[in-house]
Amino acid sequence: MEFDLQWLLLALPGVFLLGWVASRLDLRQLKREDSASPQAYFKGLNLLLNEQQDKAIDAFIEAVQQDPNTSDLHFALGNLFRRRGEYERAIRVHEHLLARGDLRRDDRERAQHALAQDFLKAGLFDRAEAAFKALEGTAFSTDSRLALLTLHERSRNWHPAIEVARQLEAAGTGSFAQRMAHHWCEVAHEADARGRHDEAEQALVRAREAAPQAARPLVMQGHRLVRQGQHAAALKVWDELMALQPQAFSLVAQDYATSAQASDGVPEALARLESLYKQAPSVDLLSALNRLQDEPARRRQRLINHLSNQPSLSAAQGVIRESLSTGVPLTVPEIERLQDALATAAKPLQRYRCAACGFESQHYFWQCPGCHGWDTYPPRRLEDQ
Repeated sequence: MEFDLQWLLLALPGVFLLGWVASRLDLRQLKREDSASPQAYFKGLNLLLNEQQDKAIDAFIEAVQQDPNTSDLHFALGNLFRRRGEYERAIRVHEHLLARGDLRRDDRERAQHALAQDFLKAGLFDRAEAAFKALEGTAFSTDSRLALLTLHERSRNWHPAIEVARQLEAAGTGSFAQRMAHHWCEVAHEADARGRHDEAEQALVRAREAAPQAARPLVMQGHRLVRQGQHAAALKVWDELMALQPQAFSLVAQDYATSAQASDGVPEALARLESLYKQAPSVDLLSALNRLQDEPARRRQRLINHLSNQPSLSAAQGVIRESLSTGVPLTVPEIERLQDALATAAKPLQRYRCAACGFESQHYFWQCPGCHGWDTYPPRRLEDQ
């Protein structure tokens, strides 16, 4: 017993010594690995900041090979591949991350989101949709729903887009009423194209319910009534548009005048157009007014007044057309108004434009102030090209 204890006491210091040596070797190995990985990482970051993406990718690949368990390096590498348009390589990087069993939950969700973006950029919309849906209930729920909404719109899948917009609005992301109104209008447009007119009517009703102040449903409803020959009903719809969205009414001003003539509602339409023109004058309203105005003198005076307040080529052309059609020569004040309108319209064309970057200037430059290129300005103004 004494013999065994003696040998045990002698062996203990040796065991402690071997353990100390082994720990020092492990620490040195760990330090070498830790120093090698950050060195390659910072090298890649420096190259990336210097816009040397090819060399940065090589540095990040080296860092990943030295420490394959570092997820941040994988994310950096995958994002670089996506930015360069190498979507297949980005997908492989993020799929490799998702295949790791030791990946933390937040990193797994981050990798799933990155993979969904890879699919979207690569044009793999079906796979992108599935990847974004897999993020429901995660920290990326809002981002994934916004991406899904854009994806459905690009694919013209209007009913799924409406559902996603509703979910976003219910989650407090913001108001998507106008967007949903556009979705329902697109549904109505496609239904009319297929001859499903009842379905189109219902879609426009839903559009009005989604956004009562929206202009597009009223514009479309009026046009549908015109195609059905119901001009008086179309005027009532567009009268509502005039009250709700006076700026947008210019989109249907010409059609409004046509329907007024077809339904014997010229006096009432003329009065409403004149009232709106005083609030928000535009060339479209001016043309609609003159279409309903029978007296050439009043049409001509309205055009001159418009030129005085808002010089435009369309109004100038109208004055010349009225003079030619009636045979009444232009007066000196009218010619002056035309000259002012032509000068205003010609001013943007009296410029030089850089052929390299598009920078425009009234003066010719041998070196472009925008891109600093030499001899990039053609020696001809825009109106001569």
